[in-house]
Amino acid sequence: MTVLGQTSSNRAAPPWLTRAAVKVVLVVVAAILLWNAVGRLSSLIMVVVASLFVALAMEPPVNWLVAKGWRRGLATGAVMAAVALAVAGLVGAFGSMFVSQVIELVQRVPDIYENVTEWLVERFGARIPTQNEALQKLVSDWGATLAANAWAVGGQVFSGLFSFLGLLLLVFYISAQGPRLRATLCSPLPPEHQRVVLKVWSTAQEKTAGYISSRVILALVNAAATFVFLLIVGVDYALPLALFCGIVSQFVPTIGAYLGGAGPVLVALIESPLKGLAVVIFIVAYQQVENFLVAPKLTARAMEINPAVAFVSVLALGTLLGPMGAFLSLPLVATCQAIISTYVHRYELVDDELLRQDDDDEDAPDDPSEAMPSPGQE
Repeated sequence: MTVLGQTSSNRAAPPWLTRAAVKVVLVVVAAILLWNAVGRLSSLIMVVVASLFVALAMEPPVNWLVAKGWRRGLATGAVMAAVALAVAGLVGAFGSMFVSQVIELVQRVPDIYENVTEWLVERFGARIPTQNEALQKLVSDWGATLAANAWAVGGQVFSGLFSFLGLLLLVFYISAQGPRLRATLCSPLPPEHQRVVLKVWSTAQEKTAGYISSRVILALVNAAATFVFLLIVGVDYALPLALFCGIVSQFVPTIGAYLGGAGPVLVALIESPLKGLAVVIFIVAYQQVENFLVAPKLTARAMEINPAVAFVSVLALGTLLGPMGAFLSLPLVATCQAIISTYVHRYELVDDELLRQDDDDEDAPDDPSEAMPSPGQE
């Protein structure tokens, strides 16, 4: 009996196992609830992140006005008003031209359709529906789709407008209350942690400025290349169309390249189907050159991100968070990389063939942490 009793007690579960199991269950439940909450609040989280990004980009001119004696709230409002006026001026300058071009294009659709149909029939012997057949099919399909999705489209428009207004308010408050916000974040922390928070903030601001500058340079390169090609092809309004293509392609997430290229393509189609086809081929080819050659190099120089890391980060955050995630991926990754490079100890590299840089990279620092000052160098 004694032996059996001792054996039974030895096989009993240790007293801490029950508590550990309860803690594991609670952690799993909390993780599931947090994941569901993040999923439901994903749109709000993206608005907050985008607002912080815009506020960081606005902070240098706001600080400049504050240094000139302006109150911070007034300086923030002035910078936001200047940006709004610039956007309104751009839309006003190009909007009327595009509306007139679209109207002219719609009026010439029957002639364009007839020319394309004749060319396809002569070259390939294809059976193409007549204009009346195509119009009836388009009206029936488009009308049914519009009637079925009208309520959903209206809800999306209202939701987008509400999110945009919320973003503007958050941008104003984050920028206008910047010092107070940083003080609120730092007040519960010891001095050494406060320095880390302020370092992260300043690094994020620096990388955001680098991102904006790289976007501006890419927009200028895009506009210059498009302008030259439109002149060669002989498309009217080459300069405003090129500027529109460059700006929209760089500052509208995900679909910016297609929206920016739509303007030149529409105007070229009005003048000639062959010109329109040539512009389409150029837009597609230039995007490939920019995505794989120009943008990665410029991003690596302006933000000190490896081109492969930049490309993967855009794909990953774009897949997880949508267009806004793709747009914000580079400054976020650049900030994280800079912080890691600053606070992670690095060792001297060994002499090995695999670690030797190419001639094109001789100007780049051997250690990424050299691009950021260490905490003791501030």
